[in-house]
Amino acid sequence: MSDAHRKAFVAESEEGITELNNALLDLESDPDDDEAMDSIFRIAHTLKGNASAMGFESVSELAHEMEDLLDEVREGHIEVDIELMDLLFDSVDYLDAMVGDIAEDGETDIDASGVEADLREKLETGSVGGDTDTADSGDTADDAAAEAADETDNEAAEVDAEADDAAETTEEEADDAAEETDEEATEDTADETDEETDEPDAATADAGGAAVAADDLPESIANAELETSEAVYRAEVGLGDTEMPGVEAIFIMQEIESAYDRIGTQPAQETIEDGDFEETFDVFVIDISASEIEGILSELGKVEFASVSAITPNVDDPIAVAEAIEGGTAGETAEPSAESAESDSGTETTADDDADDTADSDEDDEESEESDSSDDSDDSGGRSSPGSSDRSGPGGSGSDETDIQSVRVDVNQLDELYNLVEQLVTSRIKLRREMEREGIDSDNLDELDKITGNLQDTAMDMRLIPLSKIVDTFPRLVRDVARETGKQVNFTVTGEDIELDRTILTEIRDPLIHVLRNAVDHGVEPPEEREKKGKDPTGNVSLTATRDRDHVNIEVSDDGAGLDPEMLKEKAIEKGVKTESELERMEESEIYDLVFHPGFSTAEEVTDVSGRGVGMDVVHNTVKQLDGTVNVESELGEGTTVTLRLPVTVAIVKVMFVEVGGTEYGIPVKNIAEVTRANDIRTTKGDEIINHDDEIYPILRLSDALDEPSSVNGDGMLLRIREEHRKVALHCDKVIDQEEVVVKPLEGVLSGIPGLSGTAVLGDGDVVAVLDVVTL
Repeated sequence: MSDAHRKAFVAESEEGITELNNALLDLESDPDDDEAMDSIFRIAHTLKGNASAMGFESVSELAHEMEDLLDEVREGHIEVDIELMDLLFDSVDYLDAMVGDIAEDGETDIDASGVEADLREKLETGSVGGDTDTADSGDTADDAAAEAADETDNEAAEVDAEADDAAETTEEEADDAAEETDEEATEDTADETDEETDEPDAATADAGGAAVAADDLPESIANAELETSEAVYRAEVGLGDTEMPGVEAIFIMQEIESAYDRIGTQPAQETIEDGDFEETFDVFVIDISASEIEGILSELGKVEFASVSAITPNVDDPIAVAEAIEGGTAGETAEPSAESAESDSGTETTADDDADDTADSDEDDEESEESDSSDDSDDSGGRSSPGSSDRSGPGGSGSDETDIQSVRVDVNQLDELYNLVEQLVTSRIKLRREMEREGIDSDNLDELDKITGNLQDTAMDMRLIPLSKIVDTFPRLVRDVARETGKQVNFTVTGEDIELDRTILTEIRDPLIHVLRNAVDHGVEPPEEREKKGKDPTGNVSLTATRDRDHVNIEVSDDGAGLDPEMLKEKAIEKGVKTESELERMEESEIYDLVFHPGFSTAEEVTDVSGRGVGMDVVHNTVKQLDGTVNVESELGEGTTVTLRLPVTVAIVKVMFVEVGGTEYGIPVKNIAEVTRANDIRTTKGDEIINHDDEIYPILRLSDALDEPSSVNGDGMLLRIREEHRKVALHCDKVIDQEEVVVKPLEGVLSGIPGLSGTAVLGDGDVVAVLDVVTL
């Protein structure tokens, strides 16, 4: 198994586990949520199939046991209760740990036999009312040979028991290839049926329907009353050189299925998953334009050849489609019945017709151009109108001309690109300084500056990832903490589409977890206490993200007890953090910020959840290292809000260079409100101040703060800092220039030095310290 295959499996599984957690939460809140139930079943089945195909049998077996239990829950034989939900969540945790091992070591040795036994026990004692073959197959999940021997009986039982649902096979192949089905819209038949009916109308009315459907064409589609605007397309897919064609095919089919309604394959899906196909295989989808299918196929790296053609743009007779696929004629003309031919009025389209009319539908979706050969084209961008002669599925060479709209890039390549852009920015600064030193006109570099800036913006945008990448796992976290602490909590997320740099997103995950755990444990009161206060017994915790220019604000709020300033003061004195006189001079907002002090905790007892005095100081330090800020607002009895303010991107920052005692320093331009001459300084009670718009700003001389001798021959310069950062004016000897530079954060023991946020390497090789105006 190649490293690329393993990474693809891990990425797919991690995403599936996140979706599984959230779907389980939906089911827990509403046991009658059929959509959540179907989603849970589909994801568990996909995990089982992928793991089996990749050879991770322990993962596959656990997912298989879950699938067996979920099948009985879906049938209504087992009630959705707390015991069931805890068991399913525990199973998901095991799956998550196993996938984590595979990501790090390429294999897992986690023993899940205990939770598997619990799943089987729940299945056997949960008032199972259906046939027992499903349970039997679950009991022998680790015995592939026995399952293969009972394959025929199990499959027949499944078809009988699940004639009205998307059936799920419960046995695993000895050759590690799981039999997969489309949960929402497909049903695999056990073998190619030998029962063919001469009465399609009767077959259509029959709920079984499988007798007239193709091998992988589900009865739900064969019996559906499809709208005349729905079209069936055949996507022929050819793979490049690969050692594992079956695995690659699985990923391709999942990509298609995640976006479109896949109704079948040719050959049968299990055959494709085994890699037992001649160069190409076919996937059939409905109700989507050919250009959209081609778009997703063109994004997949292992697809060497793809051809899309329409079987029929208007489907009145799904049985005819089923017979066309079953007979292997899908790539040619799908001949309708006499009745449907009359009703369609010539709307059937052959693959040859599609090849002739490639130009009619090769438009990009965004352009939405009308076809030159048909005035009946619908505005929906590819779907044919009733009675139209739309030939939206290009065939032959037409599909090769489809523009590739996006590509998948390894994150290491993105990091390398970003590093190269950083070097380019540094070289640009060096070139400009050299030209100025030699007295050469540097105006000719303006165009280079513009191009470099655009490249820099593009490279940074490529690193932006939506906040949902991490917050999608938080509902489960809040649920677990609430269960541990005996509280009832309603959790909401707003602004999950806000994007942040990948580095920031990775670093901020743990701090957000700390804040959320505190909100549930320290903030929200127990149900009985809330009722005594006249509150709803269910508390509310919310995470809200908003964009503010080049920053993102993330607020975590609760409607709990709030922080008691007097208690915070007592704790501060008790722990020696502040003296009583110091506390008296502090504003209330500064009192709340005491929670960020190392070892500071208001918890009366230490639990597994919190109370050890760690966490909030980690939040503060991490946010600070990311050049962000964090603050707390609270109202006693009403709740608390923790706000994290973070830059959207990192590394390349516009910096103003100043001189202090002959040494050059940098100050981020975003922190500076105004630059003026220091000719209006006044002294009050021994402190230097300036007045701006009737506001008094204390002056901080950088020569004193940085222990540098002042070499100013005159008044010097003042940099008034924006109030949201700090109400102060910095005094320096002179202002040199401002440039966009690459700022590297301080690491190790240097990371905690107050007043310093990082260093910038200039074009001449000089290293300049970049100041942190908040802690200076």
